[in-house]
This record gives sequence, structure tokens and C-alpha cells, in this order.
Amino acid sequence: MPPETLFSICNGIALLGWILLVFLPKRQIIPRLITSVIIPCLLALIYGYLLLTDLPGAEGGFGSLADIYLLFGNPHLLLAAWIHYIAFDLFVGSWEVRDSHRLGISHFLVIPCLFLTFLLGPIGLLCYLVIRAVSKKEYLIGQRNG
Repeated sequence: MPPETLFSICNGIALLGWILLVFLPKRQIIPRLITSVIIPCLLALIYGYLLLTDLPGAEGGFGSLADIYLLFGNPHLLLAAWIHYIAFDLFVGSWEVRDSHRLGISHFLVIPCLFLTFLLGPIGLLCYLVIRAVSKKEYLIGQRNG
């Protein structure tokens, strides 16, 4: 399958997960199973396949930025890297939703964090952790502020 087609399929699968998190967060099966297990595992299978078929013998590596640049010159390995990002970002977004429910944080406060996690990964997580700390008057590590 051409990398561009697989890219579109994987993006569509991940986007479905994000839509479910934003619009159906109270349905326990969504953040607990679909967006934190099923979709990331499906993406992981595709990721693993790409690595197994394209990484052996590929130019470049992980030892320097120049090696990574060379490695990602291979469209299948670049796609694998993208899948890596979208799978982990969705998993983090699922955690944000589950954690916010557990702590009683309004989903409306979490939605911007989900949007940022979807687009900017760690920035969205940081946003959620700040909202979590402020909402619950906790330190980011979860201890009560005294």
C-alpha cells in the first residue's frame, strides 16, 4: 500500500479517536478501551509492520540528528514516525479524559487541552497538567498544596 494512502487511513483512525474523546467522553468504553487500547494497538501494529519491513538495511539511525534525518528520508519510516506520534498523543488524550473524570474536572476545561495534545502533543499535556493542578490545588506530582 502506498505510504500516502496508509497515512490517510492512520490519520482517519486517530481522528475518529479524538472526535470520540471530545464528544463522547462520559461513555466509559471510549477513553478506557477504544482510544487508549484499541486504536493505539491498531496503530502499533501498522507501526511495527513498517519498522519490520523498512528499518533493516535503511540508511541512517538514531545516533545523531543527521542520522535521523537520513533515516526519515525513507517515506515508510517517516510514516512510522508519524504513527508513533499519533498513537502516543491519542493515548495521552485518553488519559487526560479518564483522569479529569476521576478528579471531577469539567470536560469543557479539558477540550482545549485535547485540541493542543492532538496538534502539539507535549504542549497539550502541559496545559492539562496546569489545569489539573489549578483545579485541584495540587502540585503537578499530585501532592496536596499545603
